[in-house]
Amino acid sequence: MGSTVQAQRVKASIDSISIKIGEQITYTFEVEADSTSFVTFPEGQTFVPLEMFESFKIDTTKNQDKLKLIKKYALTQFDSGRYIIPKQKIQIDDRSFMTDSFAVQVRDVVVDTTKQKMYPIKPSVEVEAQFELPSWIWWVLLVLLLLAVILFILFRRKKKKDEELAKLTPFERAMLTLKKLDESNLLNQHEYKNYYSTLTDAARRYLDEKVDDHAMERTTDELLQHLEELKAEGRLDLDGPTLKDFEGILRRADLAKFAKSNPPQEVAKADRSKVEDIIKNTKESLPEPTEEELLQDQKYLEELAKKRKRNQIIISIVAGVVVIAIALGVLIAQKGFTYLKDTYLGHPTKDLLEEPWIKSEYGNPPMTISTPRVLVRKDTDSILKNLNQPGVKNELFMYGSLISDFYVLLNTTSFEQKIDFDIKNAIDGIYKQFEAQGAANIIMKDEAFKTAQGVDGYKVYGSMTVTDQLTKRQKRVDYSILVFAVNNGIQQLTLVYGEEDEYAEKIAERIISSVEFNAAIN
Repeated sequence: MGSTVQAQRVKASIDSISIKIGEQITYTFEVEADSTSFVTFPEGQTFVPLEMFESFKIDTTKNQDKLKLIKKYALTQFDSGRYIIPKQKIQIDDRSFMTDSFAVQVRDVVVDTTKQKMYPIKPSVEVEAQFELPSWIWWVLLVLLLLAVILFILFRRKKKKDEELAKLTPFERAMLTLKKLDESNLLNQHEYKNYYSTLTDAARRYLDEKVDDHAMERTTDELLQHLEELKAEGRLDLDGPTLKDFEGILRRADLAKFAKSNPPQEVAKADRSKVEDIIKNTKESLPEPTEEELLQDQKYLEELAKKRKRNQIIISIVAGVVVIAIALGVLIAQKGFTYLKDTYLGHPTKDLLEEPWIKSEYGNPPMTISTPRVLVRKDTDSILKNLNQPGVKNELFMYGSLISDFYVLLNTTSFEQKIDFDIKNAIDGIYKQFEAQGAANIIMKDEAFKTAQGVDGYKVYGSMTVTDQLTKRQKRVDYSILVFAVNNGIQQLTLVYGEEDEYAEKIAERIISSVEFNAAIN
């Protein structure tokens, strides 16, 4: 089988149009050119869907001022079906020549099991198990979720207590500290260090907030000296005995904290009463706050309230993010990230698959199919170009386009007289139609097909590369085509969709399984 291009200058041929799986086809180019011409033959896997496994050296013969170049390739295919070897390009100097395409049938190898030698059963082989999420991970996630809830509750409770404490005046906070000290059991447990630390901190913190903003940082001597200076300046009206008592308490506290010297319990209890008196006397000796100070305090409280509200918002957001993250983790572990993304962010073919479908009858002879959207009638010639005969009526119904997410084309052609249908010619017509629409690298297989009603037909399927003429972007698509010769007519259903699109594949399977012929079949 061969083809000739441009007045015998380029000729292409194959030595067989039907082989068994794995057998070899020899593809031969014969080029006649000037002795000064530069000839370029195809390189690489340009014969897809057939596989080129050997490229032979060029055989050159000279005839006067002409050269005859013969270039051969060894091709094969390891899957049965009907395949089309695409057109090949030969470059002679600055001119390009295209050969015809060739159809090749690859047959299954028939095995006679009655003559096949029997072998013993092979031992079992351990196969690496696919990754599965361990069951214990769900318990870990549940425990983490419970811990997050508990921590959130504890944090909220502590936050609430801090807010209630912040609303108290310095004097009220000091009295509350002394009350909690009374309720503690530190003295009975001989925890004098903690007892005196709490006792003196109550007085220091009150002085820090109302008298000396560095009272918490100062040493005992520094604090007593500063209080004497404030008294001398008239800013603090405390009598001598009160300051003397405070000095004694601070000294005993230092001994308890640093020298581990423990005074008698009666002295410790008396020091607690003296601290309360010192705080009350200090409160009474302080002048009434001015209006400006009250305004500053009010402003401080407002800022504090805003800060608390801001922190509450941040905590709520963080807690919400944690809960959402855990929930997303569980969903991803169960369903997978792709399912989650397609479900909540949307996927065009998934939406098509899940929306209500429509069952309609199309064309003459009529075919009934179920589709996500109604097919729109188009005025065009038959896609089966080889069936162009007088008395032929063609109807075309379509959804989408060759480069859309999902493409449906239903073509019905009726004849006045009964015809002999040739599936090979129809498949050649399909291939040429794909090529005319810009498809490339077309892989084509065919097999017998039967509808649920038992109507016989043919199924052509495979994959190809299509190009968006506007963006020039290419994508790989799968296609399935059903062809029927029913009721003096030809019905062709074409489905094209993105490669590895599981939702589109389910749509195609559902449409194919819905094919029906309502009219009586003859």
